[in-house]
Amino acid sequence: MKITELLDLVQNKISEGVNQSMIAKALGVTRQTISNRIRNNSEITISELEKIQDFFKVKLISDAPVSDGMVQVDYYPEVFASCGNGTVTFSDEKELVEFHKSMLPDYSKSKKYSMICARGDSMSPYINSGDKLIIEHWENNQIIDNKVYVFSYKSEIFVKRLSKNLDEIIIKSDNPNYNIRVIKGEDMNDINIIGRVVSVLRSI
Repeated sequence: MKITELLDLVQNKISEGVNQSMIAKALGVTRQTISNRIRNNSEITISELEKIQDFFKVKLISDAPVSDGMVQVDYYPEVFASCGNGTVTFSDEKELVEFHKSMLPDYSKSKKYSMICARGDSMSPYINSGDKLIIEHWENNQIIDNKVYVFSYKSEIFVKRLSKNLDEIIIKSDNPNYNIRVIKGEDMNDINIIGRVVSVLRSI
């Protein structure tokens, strides 16, 4: 759900007017943060919806099954993929977020999706530091040349464009200030592809 949709929904649920300061207080953030998120029309997470429900004493999250046009995705707010020189951040903490299927190209119920965060500037302007990445999980299919993947290499998590030749994997950044890297031979065994980036949610 978009934050602008949330404002309309809460307004329809209660008799009094709803403003940015009230939403900010409910979420424990500043009014400017809410203003920025409205300007960017950012997504609201399930945990944020729960806070809004508790604050306004209204029911916003339906107990009914997810509608045909929506899909729920596991979001790992403490897992970061590096757009730079690598990062090591693993966490089992997750929450459910909901998106319309149109945000997931070639969506299939048989595929697994999750969302993590990006850190660094090597994939700018396509991915900026702080953006959220929706990943279609890897199923041992072929690398599609020049698509963006999240992968681990020697215990570090990266997000880069990949291309594969017979005996090497080429790792490229969108930011021209970063060099192309080539992984060959036995080092290829150290690459574990987590999934392909299918959607990017811009940070505020």
